[in-house]
Amino acid sequence: MSGAVSIAVCLEAGARRLADAGIPDARREARLILAHALGVEPVTILGYPEQPVEDAGRFDGLIARRAAREPLSHLTGRREFWSLEFEVTPAVLDPRADSETLVEAALEAIPDRQAPLSIVDFGTGTGCLLLALLSELHNAKGLGIDIAEDTLAVARRNTARLGLGGRALFAIGDWGAALAGPFDLIVGNPPYIPAGEIAGLQAEVAGFEPHRALDGGADGLDAYRRLGPDISRLLRPGGVAVLEFGLGQGAAVTHLMAAEGLTPQGFSRDIAGHDRCLTLAKR
Repeated sequence: MSGAVSIAVCLEAGARRLADAGIPDARREARLILAHALGVEPVTILGYPEQPVEDAGRFDGLIARRAAREPLSHLTGRREFWSLEFEVTPAVLDPRADSETLVEAALEAIPDRQAPLSIVDFGTGTGCLLLALLSELHNAKGLGIDIAEDTLAVARRNTARLGLGGRALFAIGDWGAALAGPFDLIVGNPPYIPAGEIAGLQAEVAGFEPHRALDGGADGLDAYRRLGPDISRLLRPGGVAVLEFGLGQGAAVTHLMAAEGLTPQGFSRDIAGHDRCLTLAKR
């Protein structure tokens, strides 16, 4: 589209192109993309359909990228998680609502939310798990571990934006190899997709998200094999660990953790009703 056209015309054209590309909920996504392109809130798109768009070129470009299955969060640079806004780049896994299950499980397992808890988050990515927990646990401090500096740069920016910089640190690490502990709470959403299944994932995931955050080895369990001994060593007696896992992996993850002396406390289910994370205790 060139020249001045209305919001309504832009929205209709964008939604049609996304629908033709097989994007679910195409009109909603087109509305969010148009709001981002114009620098306005989505409510403006709904409330002022007659308002002119002087140059629709930026919107057209973003719609083309989304039609090519680039994730919406990469276009807007942000994603909401736990009612907090997180910066998202191609260096990090896109936070998903299913992972809020882990935050809920961790909070439920903590008897005193005012305690000065120490937390470590393995595979921190955007920092969403750690920062969501710190937003609820006001006297806690945390450490996020990941493998790449570009990933940690995103987590640090999110920490500063959310005003949690005084309570969160981030470091490159090979899981818990360089840590001494002990920690009161350990959380993690490690890579758990079997390597041979990555190419068959949703195009937005397989084509645009970092494979290092997805690839769990031949059976998807490599990271859990590494984490089990680390968690057992680093978790304070009486402490709690909560780990996210993939569909059908609950029994295997439970077995690996129990072999390291950790006591399974049960599974928590995601919004689709699937077992999504495992809570563990150290006696």
